[in-house]
Amino acid sequence: MPVLSRAATGILLKLLSTMAFTCMSTLVRVAGRDVPVGQVVFCRSFFALIPLFLMLAFRREIMEAFQYTSFRSHMKRGVIGATGMFSGFVGLTLLPLADSTAISYAAPLMVVPLAYFLLGEQVRVYRWTAVAIGFVGVLVILWPHLDITALSNRSEAQRQGAMFALGGAVCAAFATIQVRRLVNTETTASIVFTFMALCAVLALLTWPLGHYVPFIGQWVVPTPWQAFILVMVGVFGGLGQIFLTISYRHADTSLIAPFEYFSMIWAIIMGYLVFADLPSIFVITGGGIVVASGIFVIWREQKLGLERARQRKVATPQG
Repeated sequence: MPVLSRAATGILLKLLSTMAFTCMSTLVRVAGRDVPVGQVVFCRSFFALIPLFLMLAFRREIMEAFQYTSFRSHMKRGVIGATGMFSGFVGLTLLPLADSTAISYAAPLMVVPLAYFLLGEQVRVYRWTAVAIGFVGVLVILWPHLDITALSNRSEAQRQGAMFALGGAVCAAFATIQVRRLVNTETTASIVFTFMALCAVLALLTWPLGHYVPFIGQWVVPTPWQAFILVMVGVFGGLGQIFLTISYRHADTSLIAPFEYFSMIWAIIMGYLVFADLPSIFVITGGGIVVASGIFVIWREQKLGLERARQRKVATPQG
């Protein structure tokens, strides 16, 4: 396949993944009105295994899903990821779709300092500056939710939602660091499958805790419509993961990664069509700052990657 064609295919698949994840988030917010978050997380993880196994069967990689070098590392990623998914879903049920999406963009910015402190990666002033500016954007998004003088129940709920969404972004950043470690020893199939399976098991543990732990809620017997929504939450989540995985087989990460920010466009459209929500000036301004900072970080990562590749080539003996 020609290079341009492969790149276009990769970008298209990336856009499809953002659409699938936005549809998933929309359905999470719909389901979260009547179904407890722990139950939604379970359905998201369990039913996502259906399209995942279809993809693995098509690629004849099912057995790779059960191959481990360090199951303990998978467990660590699973706990972090499940916590992040739970927090993010609580944020989705309490915030407008565009708000929770914009806050989630803090995750790739947080990866930079975490990679510096936990992985020992070199981070220079350009990326530190971009990260600092990006966090200013996050504060702009959060500002309306930090108004301690607001007394309405709606404001209190949205304040809690913003904190949960931010907590989900923090967990997503830590999960990214853990995945960077896992890819050195584990197969892609085992990383994705084990994460989904562990999230389903951990979410199932919330079943008996609904009466005792805030924000979990008691599991319910869903109506046929609710059951359909819960199944589709998992299917869209699984499809998003598949599109995302395949997209990186067709084009470089540095080319595809910026298209993640198209999810804000889908979130604004879906938020308006489904919930009649429009983003505030804080979300638009702060989201724009975060997106610009994130794209700069991606561009810088690409440039540093090219430089490292040239250095390895020079250092490799010839002949």
